[in-house]
Amino acid sequence: MNEKVLLNAKEVNVILHRLTCQLIENHDDFSNAVLIGLQPRGTFLANRIKDLLENYYKIPNITIGTLDITFYRDDFRRGDKPLEANSTEINFLVEDKKVVFIDDVLYTGRSIRSALTAIQSFGRPKEIELFTLIDRRFSRHLPIQPNYRGRQVDAINKEKVKVLWKEQDGEDAVYLISK
Repeated sequence: MNEKVLLNAKEVNVILHRLTCQLIENHDDFSNAVLIGLQPRGTFLANRIKDLLENYYKIPNITIGTLDITFYRDDFRRGDKPLEANSTEINFLVEDKKVVFIDDVLYTGRSIRSALTAIQSFGRPKEIELFTLIDRRFSRHLPIQPNYRGRQVDAINKEKVKVLWKEQDGEDAVYLISK
């Protein structure tokens, strides 16, 4: 198994600041926008973005939630082992809000399709955007593209992109893993 470093901690930090500035350009004070991290790995990224907005860019009261898409997936009953659900924490209305879905890797687009279905249980957003750290652009099964993209990665199907977060994995890094 081969591992290649795509992004180190410093590069991840630079990208997060750039993407956060793009969010500020489009959402100003976030009074009509909410961030929703897709469980499980998008929540680390969403919390990091919220922290940057509030503590570095001094934008108070960012509304953030987490969305579990497990039971909305089209492959829910296709695996050998049962899927384990994560928690959904959306303690606010999304009705007429600009929703920013946040996930670490955009691969086939199926998770985002599931999130689009799941969010309807919480109201009808005015607009939905997609924020992703890594875009595996040649792997898409559905016509879904990110509004905010940290880095595009050309990975063939046998390769895997692995995002590590300091909070869970002890380091911030992105690896391309070949088998």
